[in-house]
Amino acid sequence: MTTLGFRPTHVVPPNGMPAWEAPDPTRPTVPLDPLLPVQLVERRGDWGNIRCANGWSAWVDGRYLVAVPDDPPATGEPPTDATTDPRPLLARAQESLAGYRAAVEALAGGELDGESFRGRTQGLRIGVVVDGEAVWLYDPEEERWMYGDGRRLSTYATDRVTPGAGTAGHPPTRIVTHESER
Repeated sequence: MTTLGFRPTHVVPPNGMPAWEAPDPTRPTVPLDPLLPVQLVERRGDWGNIRCANGWSAWVDGRYLVAVPDDPPATGEPPTDATTDPRPLLARAQESLAGYRAAVEALAGGELDGESFRGRTQGLRIGVVVDGEAVWLYDPEEERWMYGDGRRLSTYATDRVTPGAGTAGHPPTRIVTHESER
């Protein structure tokens, strides 16, 4: 379920990141998945309060969030190639979800142990946020989030920086890692 008014402002860095219940390092919660779209709601120094599409919120080290463009890329033209057509990426997401669900069923049914489950799900990666006609799909092969309006997809955020890349006057997305901060 997508929270009404959710519009991603950032994504989580490619390696994921820790999260806290409050801006207090003694109150950790579950870590955030890599490249998860989030909305930055508040800043307190280096702390950032984020909200996810499902309404869950947490505090993170806001310095490491990856900013995305203010507005989704303009679409509306018919697909021109397989990269912009949303159907292949939707089909891959559906296949990945079906594979994960089958592994969960096998684990719950006692057909798999924890180690076998980890092996069977190793490398599975899926990301889908649907909000009315808008969709954000994660493309694991290209390591990027795509935005679409049902007719066409455009790159929304990526951890790959291509020289001269950018969207609608925005500079390319830059991933800040702990090492590059030093």
